[in-house]
Amino acid sequence: MSKHKSTATSRANAQKQADNDADARRRNGRIRILRVKKGDSLKTIYAKARRAFTAADLQKYTEIEEGIAFDQIIAELESIQREEMKKRRKKSKR
Repeated sequence: MSKHKSTATSRANAQKQADNDADARRRNGRIRILRVKKGDSLKTIYAKARRAFTAADLQKYTEIEEGIAFDQIIAELESIQREEMKKRRKKSKR
């Protein structure tokens, strides 16, 4: 009998996880509205905001994005500066 209960419990947990994942996908990219009552204090508003902030929200801000290497940017800027200095020198010699 306990085996059936654990199976039912694991199915229920799996369903909850699937529902949470579906909710996260639906909310992805949308701005959620935080409902605040007129008399709510700042402390209450911040508490509501903390409760509404999900792991999916945090993931959005902690993903590492591939970018351009800093050394490459500096090398390009230095080459542009050298070219401009050459142009200025030629212009001033005339």
